[in-house]
Amino acid sequence: MNWTELLKSEIETTYRVTENLIDLVDEDRLDWKPPTGSNWMTTGQLLRHLTEACGTAMRGFVTGDWGMPEEGQVAAEEMLAAAEKLPTIGSMAETKALLAEDKRLALEMLACCSEERLAGEIATAPWDPSELVLGYRLLQMVWHLNQHKGQLFYYLKLQGKAVHTGHLWGM
Repeated sequence: MNWTELLKSEIETTYRVTENLIDLVDEDRLDWKPPTGSNWMTTGQLLRHLTEACGTAMRGFVTGDWGMPEEGQVAAEEMLAAAEKLPTIGSMAETKALLAEDKRLALEMLACCSEERLAGEIATAPWDPSELVLGYRLLQMVWHLNQHKGQLFYYLKLQGKAVHTGHLWGM
């Protein structure tokens, strides 16, 4: 398997499972967040983050367009904002539309890359100056979406939804 096949497969699976979990969210629970601990996103904030967790960052790696001020002008504190400062989603319809757009963008960015570029181009991130090949960086962005998909799974579980391992893995 090459980078392109691996990434396409992971993108398709992760977005499909995420979409299925999103279908289980009750629109009247967008303000819900875990009752204990601190710095939790609300369900609406988590849904918003899911809609830009992969494709948007892939665009940054592939094109250099991070959608933010020039490098060095964004403080680390701004990149890791406290949960209460994060934007939220307005509706489930908006969530689904934005997630579909992010998936389209992820696949478009993958299509822009040759196998040679994925395997050989070095890429750094605004949050991590480590030099890694582009294919691995793009895979990290799929993992980022996957991580927050898992967070949504546990939010649903904590809200009393009858979710099980099959929901988490798309079985």
